[in-house]
Amino acid sequence: MKSELVFVALPISAIVAPSAFAVQYLSVDQAQKAIFPGKSFTAAPVKLTAAQRKAIEQASGVRVLKDEQPVWRVGAGGWFIVDEVVGKHEFITYAVGLNSDGSVKQIEIMDYRETYGGQIRDQKWRAQFVGKNGRSTLKLDSDIKNISGATLSCRHITDGVKRLVAFYEIALKH
Repeated sequence: MKSELVFVALPISAIVAPSAFAVQYLSVDQAQKAIFPGKSFTAAPVKLTAAQRKAIEQASGVRVLKDEQPVWRVGAGGWFIVDEVVGKHEFITYAVGLNSDGSVKQIEIMDYRETYGGQIRDQKWRAQFVGKNGRSTLKLDSDIKNISGATLSCRHITDGVKRLVAFYEIALKH
């Protein structure tokens, strides 16, 4: 009995693994409910002036990439902000809830598009931001602990939150 080899042609996409993947963990509505359960929200997007951008960058040490920031005013006081930072290669969409005094109430990871580093969704890691404000250091390996294997995601989320608390001080605080 003679055996034959059979070759099957596969499309390249079946052989090559994608370099990244995207997972949506929370929609805006779900993130709002997670951070401010039972509260109402009013959209209040902020269009930054050149002077505000510069002031935020100086206060936070972090570059402002967009002129308009998606913001919602929370009915009982406080702010809900959706933002994006680059992880290693792809964007991470996250939400920050700020108390009425501008301190961080909670952060939630909404969309994660990187192959590695998803450990930033860990509640214990995110809890490090609670209570931080414009006077906080907000520096990785200082007051925010790093996660091995997720260093860039940790650093960029930390920088993003630092930029958003400066954004509060400059553009939202009245």
